[in-house]
Amino acid sequence: MKWLMSCVCFIFLLSGCAHVVSQEMRDRAGKEVNTEMLFQNPDAYMGKIVILGGFIAGTETRGEGSYIEVVQNPLDSTGRPEDRDTSFGRFLVFIEGRIDTAIYSSGREITVAGEVLGRKVQPLGEAQYSYPLIKGNELHPIKQRGEFPVHFGIGIWKSF
Repeated sequence: MKWLMSCVCFIFLLSGCAHVVSQEMRDRAGKEVNTEMLFQNPDAYMGKIVILGGFIAGTETRGEGSYIEVVQNPLDSTGRPEDRDTSFGRFLVFIEGRIDTAIYSSGREITVAGEVLGRKVQPLGEAQYSYPLIKGNELHPIKQRGEFPVHFGIGIWKSF
């Protein structure tokens, strides 16, 4: 019985650590693609599969499809954005068709796997900004991280 309970607990622990991007896309993603270099010269990586993430700055639907503007952040080992204070810049995700802007709303974290289409220059404020353009094959909006439900410690626990 202890062995069975141990196995069940182990399976639950593993499922909580699963990568958000499919194994197939992770296998196809270019290991040689350096994120910093991608942002400096997106045209050099056209056709490569990348996995990027960050938080959504905005969404827009046009005649040819929808665009999600993302402020890039590094990803943790499970493919979730982790540090909002570190970024190489912004990138655009192109999706054929329409997306629900309530799901893909500003401020929400997202992980994207897709093909590099090159560079797209468009206004950002008063300046022209050069965005790496990614065709979104997999979009993974990240649920907000909750507080860990169990607290360990000695003494009195008080929240402010």
